[in-house]
Amino acid sequence: MAQTKYYIGIDLGGTFIKGGIADEKGNLLVADKVPTEAKAGNDTVVSNIAKLCMLLLEKANMTKEQVQGIGMGVPGLIDSQNGIVKYSNNLYFEHFDIAGELSKKTGLPVKIANDANVAALGETKFGCGKDYDNTVLLTLGTGVGGGVVIDGKLFEGNGSAGAELGHTVICAGGENCGCGRRGCLEAYASATALIRDTKRAMEENRDSKMWEIGSLDAVTGKTAFDYMNTDKSAKAVVDNYIEKLGVGIVNHANTFRPQAVILGGGVCAEGERLVKPLQEKLDKEIYAGARGPQVKILTATLKNDAGILGAVALIASL
Repeated sequence: MAQTKYYIGIDLGGTFIKGGIADEKGNLLVADKVPTEAKAGNDTVVSNIAKLCMLLLEKANMTKEQVQGIGMGVPGLIDSQNGIVKYSNNLYFEHFDIAGELSKKTGLPVKIANDANVAALGETKFGCGKDYDNTVLLTLGTGVGGGVVIDGKLFEGNGSAGAELGHTVICAGGENCGCGRRGCLEAYASATALIRDTKRAMEENRDSKMWEIGSLDAVTGKTAFDYMNTDKSAKAVVDNYIEKLGVGIVNHANTFRPQAVILGGGVCAEGERLVKPLQEKLDKEIYAGARGPQVKILTATLKNDAGILGAVALIASL
């Protein structure tokens, strides 16, 4: 019987470093987190990651010889081939060989990739997409993150800089996007955009029931969905949101023809109110319709563990 292999997965964030030890099936043995301390400099961050790795081994009652290596998701522009962070504004990294430095401190092999890509791999290997080898992940948060898995492996593009799915234009000359272009999917389908549109609708209709929440400052990504059945303005916001997100999903489904499109982020808590109309739009508008292979829309299931388990999948796939 083959011996079980174990891996350390690290989810490097601007405020906290989260980590865990899991086996090749994605069973999480232990998990913990430590502060990142990004402003203290590169060496401090790497030392904190190394300390977390040792802490995890201690909690699992394991030695470093019992794990195969460290996988890590890092925000920013990542050269995953060479283990280098080209640029990460939240971590103050620029052309930083983080994989090499962490390997020196731990004595373990290290593999890194962009955090959104890592989350896509995690959901595909261990989450809602585990029955599929070809998936597209869209994370609907402050922005719209993207990840593509083809034949069970991450598609990262030239210099690992591809899969920026949120920065495909769905409305030429449309809303301003943080990337500098106009009309990007992110400018319409992010939680930020949903909140913006909800506030606009409330300002345009002072009789909207959405004002029951008190003020514009109380608006969240849930507000329009909460009132969609009782307020026309709220329904218009939700309908527009689903229409725009649907355009992006159909575009990406036509480009990659995955087996599933996985949606992550807080907006997905809306469940069927979000997924059902999106699936109907996708089935109706995808190229060749029912003649071609169908694409399912799923919602992410790993929640806060997606980054850790995705990082495990990253190092386990080597």
